[in-house]
Amino acid sequence: MNAPIAIDYQAIAHRDPWSMPIEDIDVSNPYLYQEDTWGGFFARLRRDDPVHFVNSPMYGPYWSVTRYRDIMEVDTSHSVYSSDAAMGGIALKDVPLEFRKESFIAMDPPKHDAQRKIVSPIVAPPNLANMSATIRERAIRILDELPRGEVFDWVDRVSVELTTQMLSTLFDFPFEERRTLTHWSNVATVNTRAGTEIDSEQKRDVILRQMLAYFTDVWKVRQQQPLKFDLISMLAHGEATRDLPSRPQEFMGNLLLLIVGGNDTTRNSISGGLWALNKFPDQYKKLRENPDLIPKMVPEIIRYQSPVVHMRRTALRDAELNGKQIRAGEKVAMWYISGNRDSDEIEDADSFIIDRARPRQHLSFGFGIHRCVGNRLAEMQLTILWEEILKRFPAIEVVEEPKRSYSNLIHGITEMKVRIPA
Repeated sequence: MNAPIAIDYQAIAHRDPWSMPIEDIDVSNPYLYQEDTWGGFFARLRRDDPVHFVNSPMYGPYWSVTRYRDIMEVDTSHSVYSSDAAMGGIALKDVPLEFRKESFIAMDPPKHDAQRKIVSPIVAPPNLANMSATIRERAIRILDELPRGEVFDWVDRVSVELTTQMLSTLFDFPFEERRTLTHWSNVATVNTRAGTEIDSEQKRDVILRQMLAYFTDVWKVRQQQPLKFDLISMLAHGEATRDLPSRPQEFMGNLLLLIVGGNDTTRNSISGGLWALNKFPDQYKKLRENPDLIPKMVPEIIRYQSPVVHMRRTALRDAELNGKQIRAGEKVAMWYISGNRDSDEIEDADSFIIDRARPRQHLSFGFGIHRCVGNRLAEMQLTILWEEILKRFPAIEVVEEPKRSYSNLIHGITEMKVRIPA
């Protein structure tokens, strides 16, 4: 029996998307995002086959949805396209049932609505107002400790640090151990790959079960205490969630949703924003001359970075999407990163423009019932950070190409060397 031919996914990520057969284009290849070569592949699909069927060697058969309007249609049609973990959940990879982690983002109504309602008060406007002073105080401390005239890693010193401090507050997690939250977030979102710490679902599960054991103990304590304004206490006292520990995979799923949602998207937008300003120095100059543009720049950073690459749905029944017939049970991937570069909907979408007329016209937070619950908190952290950066620094220089995550779920920057001029 012949051995299967090894596929060089890294080499495929560097092929010319305009000359290869369109049926060979598979945008689920994680190397496209680690090598930062994804743009042309999506441009080809948007032009020639915006609802594109591929039988992926990694993920099996699925539909790629790459235009803004088609993504919106899928995202807002929860009665047609399911997020439910029992149907496969929100990521392209089909994992065995014992490794599926149900959470309110991987649920359909009415269960979704009941669980989301429990945690939403923590990011409601009154509490955001209460948190803003803490975020500013921390941002100032982080920025004032940065070196001048020497190269350092912006991701580690700023992006990870600010978001992980905020996450420790949201969970009432021991502040000195906050980087454990970052580690769990990274483990949850990276694609498995041979030769790395996370090379199988089994290894991922071992680490995440350690997280589950930790929070199970915390849960027992907080359930006995009066309700406090932290996520674990709110879940422990919520009518729809108070018995979550009796459903370990669902408990784990909700923990990961809140950790990743409260950390990865903002972290990578903090890094991606500085990278975008360095790629478009005319925009950096415009910003430094007019800091009042920060409220428009922040949603443009989130659009341009597109911190969530894709979300998956599964068709509950036969449906038509932009002329293609989707069959019940088939996987559908909404490529937010592609919809955010659709120039039919967003003018000059490949450019970073900090004073757009409609800066909130983007897909990064999703739409419909699953729209990101913490979107305003993310924007507030970015706004405060950039207000404080502009008060104290000249233009910060990115000195080499960033290093990126091997992931088709989170559009991550893992290291970015910068220098603040002395």
